[in-house]
Amino acid sequence: MKTKSGTRLLSGVLAAALVAWAGTSAADDASENPSIGVGPNPQLPEPEKNIIPTIHVAPAQGWPRGVMPKAPAGFRVTALATGLDHPRWVYTLPNGDVLVAEANRPPAEGGQKDRMAEGVRGKVQHVEQKRAGATPDSANRILLLRDTNGDGVADEKHVFLHDLFSPIGMALVGNELYIANADAVVKVPYQSGQTEITAKPQKVTDLPAGANHHWVKNIIASGDGKTLYASVGSNSNAGDNGMAAEQGRAAIWQIDLATGNKRVFASGMRNPNGMGWEPQTKTLWTVVNERDELGNDLVPDYLTSVREGAFYGWPWSYWGHHVDARVKPANPEMVAKAIAPDYGLGSHVAPLGLAFSDKRMPANYASGAFIGEHGSWNRRPFAGYKVVFVPFADGRPSGEPMDFLTGFLSPDGKAYGRPVGVALDGKGALLVADDVGNVVWRVAPAS
Repeated sequence: MKTKSGTRLLSGVLAAALVAWAGTSAADDASENPSIGVGPNPQLPEPEKNIIPTIHVAPAQGWPRGVMPKAPAGFRVTALATGLDHPRWVYTLPNGDVLVAEANRPPAEGGQKDRMAEGVRGKVQHVEQKRAGATPDSANRILLLRDTNGDGVADEKHVFLHDLFSPIGMALVGNELYIANADAVVKVPYQSGQTEITAKPQKVTDLPAGANHHWVKNIIASGDGKTLYASVGSNSNAGDNGMAAEQGRAAIWQIDLATGNKRVFASGMRNPNGMGWEPQTKTLWTVVNERDELGNDLVPDYLTSVREGAFYGWPWSYWGHHVDARVKPANPEMVAKAIAPDYGLGSHVAPLGLAFSDKRMPANYASGAFIGEHGSWNRRPFAGYKVVFVPFADGRPSGEPMDFLTGFLSPDGKAYGRPVGVALDGKGALLVADDVGNVVWRVAPAS
């Protein structure tokens, strides 16, 4: 039984920890040079060894009346839908209907624990996550949005599928819709125009789950519809829970739809999320959240092509052969196998959504990748909290990320919203799921 004095003591410890953790340190003098950690050969400073890592969260505020994110000149921003329940991912059906996954972190399964979530440190992080709007219960459903008059605002909203388990990724193959729950890929039958699915989801295959330090699971189908690729994040920051807890994680899986058989396609990616097929080369690309607590400018999150059988370093190394000395025991053999990713996006920007553009966008945005950057929680100054566009030429990144949708932070450092999943809609406009603002934004050429 917890006494009042015990409660006050714990509150005092937490308060002191919050002040210390969020306070200034040498690491807080972060460079605002936008080129650090960006590009095919990013600048990598020496890792910092701070006893108390930086925590710097933008508290969730929501969008004030009349305030919206900002797009470049020549684009019009509308709220396709508002008043949603933690929308994380968007997917466009062939008839133009838009599916929105409303989800949040599920409970740990089978009594598994995340060591990082235990003790004072874990309680401090939980408090900060709550301030950032990351702790509401999961709605566990998919909505369907329909814009019948083409004005950029959905005039129909339907509960399409419910009673899921923290769903994120969605992929339509023929007449079957596949959904990535936090613990498995499931499927339901679908006919064009349906606004509700009543069939019980059928399991296709399990996905690594458990403590779910990184719970988001995304999927994408191959062009021939025979294969799914599923992204699975790690169960820790840098192997903190032991490598036994990381079996099958920090990887992209390849799933044969005819049999349900699966295998690891590529590994060593701490937390891959958005995936897309580069239109010219038909190569699979993904965005990855790299490790924390090595300093404001380490380690760069990245955008990379996904090579079959490749190992990208996590947890033993980053950006090729840069060893993470915190990971014990060391593994020189795996470090030697590690390859560097293709393109740095900057540290702690938290890239989640990825969508390749096409010629329905204006010429300067017609070839490249839109990336939803959820935003930092452990960097001064803030990083991310926007959607960027990385131009491509000949199937490769060809320039630095350009701001595309901004204004998610208030002048006093609160979060009006945080972008997550991105997708093109049936007319080629960009859709952005905003899980703090509870909005799906639509960004279309003004013409």
